[in-house]
This record gives sequence, structure tokens and C-alpha cells, in this order.
Amino acid sequence: MQFDIITIFPQFFEGPFGFGVLGRALEEGLVRVGIHNLREFTTDRHQTVDDRPFGGGEGMVMKPEPLFRAVESLGIAEKAQRDAARERVILLSAQGKPFTQAMAREMAKLERVVLLCGRYEGVDERVNDLLADSELSIGDYVISGGELAAAVLVDAVTRLLPGVLGNEDSARYESFAAEEKIDLDASEKTPRSTCDSGGLLDYPHYTRPSEFRGLMVPAVLSSGNHEEIRRWRRRQSLEKTLRNRPELLEAAEQEQAWSKEDRALLQELKNESLRQADSE
Repeated sequence: MQFDIITIFPQFFEGPFGFGVLGRALEEGLVRVGIHNLREFTTDRHQTVDDRPFGGGEGMVMKPEPLFRAVESLGIAEKAQRDAARERVILLSAQGKPFTQAMAREMAKLERVVLLCGRYEGVDERVNDLLADSELSIGDYVISGGELAAAVLVDAVTRLLPGVLGNEDSARYESFAAEEKIDLDASEKTPRSTCDSGGLLDYPHYTRPSEFRGLMVPAVLSSGNHEEIRRWRRRQSLEKTLRNRPELLEAAEQEQAWSKEDRALLQELKNESLRQADSE
């Protein structure tokens, strides 16, 4: 898979892509990343990439011409043909749709992704209308430019590519992973000790030592009872999601993704929360 990042700060990426899972994937040739300096696609001696906004207002706006030239230099298919070519051009900005794990899975099926790193007050909207296939944001906050967002997106997608992770289940059984559902009502001859998050947050993890500063690892994890471990982990996943990201529970409810066991566990948690609130 090929990523192409168009930026006014190419030196930014000298660090983030040299370590860990992504660094190994690049070294082994499982993914390629091209960094392109936007200023090289300007035509004036000052290498100008921005200008004042029409209608007035604060800040500067990135000009469309250099961005179009940069993308066209890569030989990317025309916008209408990109689905067939398995290519995407993505504008990274605070105004975009929230980037999700589901989007990362879809991108992992592509052959090439071009990332446009926004800067300044914004990017000329004609880039969005005529060049980019989508506009994405990594969260409901504002950062100084799209470079950090590009690094996040490349990492999130790369780890889903075949062969990148040592254990393929590492990407299937974790927070937000909902690609495959496990029927929790069905009995299995050899129950898994892990369970699909179903789009929710992952369960808590523990390792040695079994006791640390007065806190013990939950006894069920040392019991050897795979079914009890699975049920405990599912309950913990629901509890953490209820506490930290309740909107994910609402989304799963709308999709009717709950098993009978899920509903029972979630009701237990809600009842406990009510009792705790009453006692306070």
C-alpha cells in the first residue's frame, strides 16, 4: 500500500515513521510512504502557498493551485475513477468527518491514499469540491496543521494491513473493532479467552506481577475458566464504555448489535450505577 503526504513541513515526518509497528512495516516493504513538499509545486520565487481570504477575516488560506499540481504530479486517477483504481485523496482539517476505526478498515483495502495536510486558517474550498474525495478530522479539537493527523491516519491504517502485526487477532479484538461479531449466545467447544469488542472499548489488561502496590490482578483471570474470563472481559468492556464513551452504547443499540448476554450485563451495570448514585 502507498501513502503520499503533501505538506509544507516534510521534515516533520522524519521522526514519527521510524519506530514501532509502522517503522517495521516500512522497513519490510509492507507499506510505502512518500513525503512531498508542497512548496515545490509553486511558481513564484517566494514559494507562496497561502493568501488572504476573500470576504475578509483573520488568518490566511491555502491556495488551490499548488495542491492540485502536487496531486496531479502523482498520477492519481481522476476523482470519478478513483473507486475503480482503489485510490483516495483525503483533506485533513478540523471541519472534516471524524476519522473512525471503520474508516481505517475501509482504507486498508485501498492501494493508494494521498493525504493533504491543511494549515493556516483553512484550505480553499475548491480543493474539497474538485480534488479531495473526503475531508477528515481526528477529533473535536484544533491542532496547528494536518501533519499530526496524517501520522495518526497512516499508523491506524497500516496496522490493519496483512502481515504488519505479529498476531492478526491483535487488530480484530480491541477497542472499536467490529469487523467480525462473535455470537455470545452460542456455546463453543473451546471458548476464546478474548472477545470481540463489537465496536466498544477494549477490556482492561493485566500482566505480572499479580500484586502491585496493594492491587491484585482479578482472580478470574488466573482461574483457567475460559468462559468466566470471556464473560468478565465482556462485562468490563461494557462498563468502561458506559463510563467513558456512552454514545458508543447508543450506536450499538440502534444497530441492534446486542446479544442477550450483553443486555443482561448492561442492565446489571446500570442498576449498580443507580444504587451507587442513591448511596451518595
